[in-house]
Amino acid sequence: GILHEDLRLLLETSMPAKKKKALLGVADAKIGAAILEELGYQCQTGGVVAEILRGIRLHFHVLVKGLTAQSASKAQLGLGHSYSRAKVKFNVNRVDNMIIQSISLLDQLDKDINTFSMRVREWYGYHFPELIKIVSENYTYCRLAKFIGNRKELSEESLEGLEEIVMDSAKAQAILEASRSSMGMDISPLDLINIESFSSRVISLSEYRKGLQEYLRSKMSQVAPSLSALIGEVVGARLISHAGSLTNLAKYPASTVQILGAEKALFRALKTRGNTPKYGLIFHSTFIGRAAAKNKGRISRYLANKCTIASRIDCFSEVPTSVFGDKLREQVEERLAFYETGEPPRKNLEVMKEAVVEASEVVAEVKRKQEKREKKKKKREKEKMREKRRLEALAAAAEENSVLETEENSIEPKKKKKKKQQQELEAESEQEVEPEENGLEEEALPKKKRKLMVEADQEEKKKKKKKKEKPRDSEEE
Repeated sequence: GILHEDLRLLLETSMPAKKKKALLGVADAKIGAAILEELGYQCQTGGVVAEILRGIRLHFHVLVKGLTAQSASKAQLGLGHSYSRAKVKFNVNRVDNMIIQSISLLDQLDKDINTFSMRVREWYGYHFPELIKIVSENYTYCRLAKFIGNRKELSEESLEGLEEIVMDSAKAQAILEASRSSMGMDISPLDLINIESFSSRVISLSEYRKGLQEYLRSKMSQVAPSLSALIGEVVGARLISHAGSLTNLAKYPASTVQILGAEKALFRALKTRGNTPKYGLIFHSTFIGRAAAKNKGRISRYLANKCTIASRIDCFSEVPTSVFGDKLREQVEERLAFYETGEPPRKNLEVMKEAVVEASEVVAEVKRKQEKREKKKKKREKEKMREKRRLEALAAAAEENSVLETEENSIEPKKKKKKKQQQELEAESEQEVEPEENGLEEEALPKKKRKLMVEADQEEKKKKKKKKEKPRDSEEE
């Protein structure tokens, strides 16, 4: 009930009163029917129930123990965020909002670069008017204006630099000759500094535009590869931007896609009962430009049909591939050849069967690569975890060793004292034990052996006495 009430609040913020009442009534009835089916309880869904639920929701933090008003508001905020995230899109990698923003920025940059380059032409044209006739491209003109500066300082040495910018030796020579006999007025160094700084800004903008176009191509290959393969990245992005999203474009019928971008002309034709437009944004594709005047309407209708198929494949396929887009492009080419030469094109069923087989192979390869990447990621994560555990174990061991060392340092003097005391006690005990052991041995020996031992001792003593007496005799002599 509380979740339902939060959704009710979200609905209330973004809907008019009549629509709101109708939708909430339907929601209440659906929830009541679901409870009746699952649990078997009869539910009442009326105006009183909504008020009761609103009251419960308002005082919910008072009714539930341990729940504060702050935590309840945080829960509501989290629910609102999750609802909005689900409304935007589920897959983050296939978000078409980036395409919409980038194509709109690309169009804006085109307009700005054109106006700024015209300003550079007018500004620098007072000093070197002949350059406008020689160089027509805006980007190269701005680079030349920055490189040349004062036309009087231009010489034969700067011919190589001109050739690098213009990429044409004849044009570089023509610029050099025109600078010598120019009708332009002299220019001060301060004006030249301003012109050079402004032209460098225009150059940086045009370079950024190139980078943005590359980014748009990469995003289109991720989000809508079939549509970009069929009609081109820029035209496909414009269709997505005009529709609002890829899902909206996929929902449109082919007749709407055909005149998407020509709404003004359509409503004007309906008002005046004139001829309705044959094409809108699709006109920028190469197919309609290549077709003859009488076949432009037919090819635009056919192309719009293929664009709807491509957008639906891109929107609802799990692994997007450009196989279907390539096959649809081949079909459009065959239809163009049929209008010109009368060659019968292949049937749609045959082409789609081939596309399905190729797409399944491509999807299988992509899945294999993804699995390999996931395995590698898992291995790296496992290795990192092992390394972390090893480092943690080493750190813990080092801490234990340091603790033990400190304890040992504190215990060592006590141990030394104890060892000394033990050694002294052992020495005393040995001294006490020796005579006892000797006594025991003597008692244990037999009498004959004792006599022999005594006699041997006496003989040894006599020998020693004789040895001592001999040197005394020699001294007396």
